[in-house]
Amino acid sequence: MIIKAVNGKYPEIPDDCYVAENATIVGEVTMGRLCSVWFNAVIRGDVHFIKMGDKVNVQDGAVIHATYKTSPTTIGNNVSIGHNAIVHGCTVQDNVLIGMGSIVMDDCVIESNSIIAAGAVVTKNTVVTSGSIYAGIPAKKVKCISKELLHGEIHRIAENYVFYSGWFKS
Repeated sequence: MIIKAVNGKYPEIPDDCYVAENATIVGEVTMGRLCSVWFNAVIRGDVHFIKMGDKVNVQDGAVIHATYKTSPTTIGNNVSIGHNAIVHGCTVQDNVLIGMGSIVMDDCVIESNSIIAAGAVVTKNTVVTSGSIYAGIPAKKVKCISKELLHGEIHRIAENYVFYSGWFKS
């Protein structure tokens, strides 16, 4: 794994987090408890800060970055960032699933209890309202999230990744 300081700012990673051997975390990155960063994922806090809550999983090949001096990235608790997703200079609140291969661009706000569908592109300044599912290019609201999806997908995936990371910590 590559974990290094940039401009005197070093990532803060609690001991109970899992970081894969070929993941990269640099600069001003603060991770909460029970997070996991998987193979080939990159979290680059070089141009602005990145703050992650508890139980965030950054799956294989995902990239988290920010925009110099203007747009940090803030991620809440219980968030899953799917394989090959890009999360850039935005705010992601609690209990969110960012689908595989999706892109969330600068100054977006993904409110709590929402899903960004696989392959969606959430364009600059979009606000995804709480309880929504957004899909497409550009991403638009396609429906409201059900309690079954909230618990069956968002919570299940976040909990599963805490469980999976245990396999790799020993």
